[in-house]
Amino acid sequence: MSKVRIAQLSCGPEYSGVQNEIAEAARSVDAEIFFPDITLKDIRSGFDLFGLDVRSPDLKLAIARARALVEGTVDADAVFIATCFRCAEAAIVRNELRRYIHENSRLPVVSYSFTERTTAGTLLTRMEALTTIARRRALLAREVQEGLTLGVDSGSSTTKAIVMRDNQIIGTGWLPTTAVLKSAEDVIELALNEAGVSRDEIQAVGTTGYGRFLVGEKIGANLIQEELTVNSKGAVYLADSQHGPSTVIDIGGMDNKAISVQDGIPGTFTMGGICAGASGRFLEMTAKRLGVDITELGPLAMKGMSTMVPMNSYCIVFGTQSLVNALAAGSSQEDVAAAACHSVAEQVFEQQLQEVDIKEPVIMVGGTSLIQGLVRAMGDLLQTDIVVPHHSQYIGAVGSALLASGFIKDR
Repeated sequence: MSKVRIAQLSCGPEYSGVQNEIAEAARSVDAEIFFPDITLKDIRSGFDLFGLDVRSPDLKLAIARARALVEGTVDADAVFIATCFRCAEAAIVRNELRRYIHENSRLPVVSYSFTERTTAGTLLTRMEALTTIARRRALLAREVQEGLTLGVDSGSSTTKAIVMRDNQIIGTGWLPTTAVLKSAEDVIELALNEAGVSRDEIQAVGTTGYGRFLVGEKIGANLIQEELTVNSKGAVYLADSQHGPSTVIDIGGMDNKAISVQDGIPGTFTMGGICAGASGRFLEMTAKRLGVDITELGPLAMKGMSTMVPMNSYCIVFGTQSLVNALAAGSSQEDVAAAACHSVAEQVFEQQLQEVDIKEPVIMVGGTSLIQGLVRAMGDLLQTDIVVPHHSQYIGAVGSALLASGFIKDR
């Protein structure tokens, strides 16, 4: 199998010591990073293309290289755009380059704002997703599940399993993640028992999530794949949006994902978060502080008004402080719950959704999509109706089971 060639458009990683980490992340998924060759004339024409006369020579190079990729004078399989988090000019260029490449080519592209502490491990899932889209486009185009397959999503907070037969979900399992392998074994048994089938009858298995490698190797999975491509596939499948554009938002327990999808295949995506305050973890802490189960937080928030309580979830410590202060000042539980949901939605909007093009339908998935107050808050911010498909909390397992069916003939 030939290496996936990832074109790098960047400003500053070689000066901050991050370039070696970028290259190492690419090597770990059998890909190679390269800088597109361009001419001085190409650099001078960059201003005409973007109307932005940037000062940084590296940003001028990045603009010219993006144009070369779109015009096809340079061949690449994917694009990685990286700029320093401190530079406002670079942030503008990074976003414009991402949009330009996404709208004018079929190249998968991810943009990233790095710090001096960025490591290869931090970049691994992003690089893996880029190579997956480049190598497995035909598999990702699969729209129908066939045969009898099992999908397992070993997440940071919960572990899920799905059994599918001939495009129908017939068994589910869901448990908190404790010991990774035991949690996976337990949810598999739950799903198999509900489906009324034995493990020997399963024709193909797929795994995703943080524990995908450990679980996949243990159970002999046919498909072990990162969650960006798998989750987006599961989302558009469940939402019946496999044709045309869509946007997938997954606010997880440890990080968040925003993915622009076209015809069932991711085009641009971003993941991560500055702080756990902008994730489902903050909502779990809010529910605990309010003395309610996480399943009760959504209905509680629907009765409150977020504008009544100032809330800062940019940092989970300050967010918790805001929560405690609001309750001490006599704010109602309903208003605090609504404010917490709005705060998380706002931070996801500011951190992740600026890095992708939002196109309807907007599909919210993952366990947090079951929190009605959060869905309402996101809809208010985006000024659109949010789609939450049935089984939205199982999208990783569903995507794994669906894609794994492409391996049945090879089993």
